[in-house]
Amino acid sequence: MIAKIEGKLLVLNTDSALVQVGPVGYEVMLPGYCVSAMADKIGSNISLCILEYYEGAPGGGNLIPRMVGFLSAHERDFFTKFTSVKGIGIRKALRLLSIPIATIAAAIENDDDKTLQSLDGVGQKMARQIIAELKGKLKAFAAGTESERAETKFKPFQIEALEVLIAWGEKRNEAMELIQIACERHPSIRTAEVLVPLVYRLKQGVEV
Repeated sequence: MIAKIEGKLLVLNTDSALVQVGPVGYEVMLPGYCVSAMADKIGSNISLCILEYYEGAPGGGNLIPRMVGFLSAHERDFFTKFTSVKGIGIRKALRLLSIPIATIAAAIENDDDKTLQSLDGVGQKMARQIIAELKGKLKAFAAGTESERAETKFKPFQIEALEVLIAWGEKRNEAMELIQIACERHPSIRTAEVLVPLVYRLKQGVEV
């Protein structure tokens, strides 16, 4: 079973990536937040934690092997729990996870069905079902410390930038502080694509 792959990101689509590992190219399905996090990594080497599964009806004789990629094993573990909810299969879960998992986990733990209803295809009934089946099981994935609670006040583009920085090896607390400073100095920022480079310039001591 493949648990991790490292290689060059050749193609990035809205829901998948083509990763070259040696002479072989692997198609890897991705949740939306991963696609956003890797938007500027095309042509670069990346590392993805992998979940393998077979798509199709077991009795149909046409099972297709698939791989789903995540930025960390932590995110893969969340995905496994999320897809345990009745009615949420792998394809649907990939479409739903358009925002960082910490935000979704916090919404579930805080009984926040409004945030869940902001996900594509989730109505009030499904939001309540997700909370009913998962609440109390996702504390390890939700914001817990004082600094992590502050993260829940971040706007979506700030959360996206934070996930990118963490995926690239930055410490959460330091990344959050730099994001806050950058946004205070540049209140017009509205996208992670603009915010992330500014954070790195701040870290390097370059005036922004």
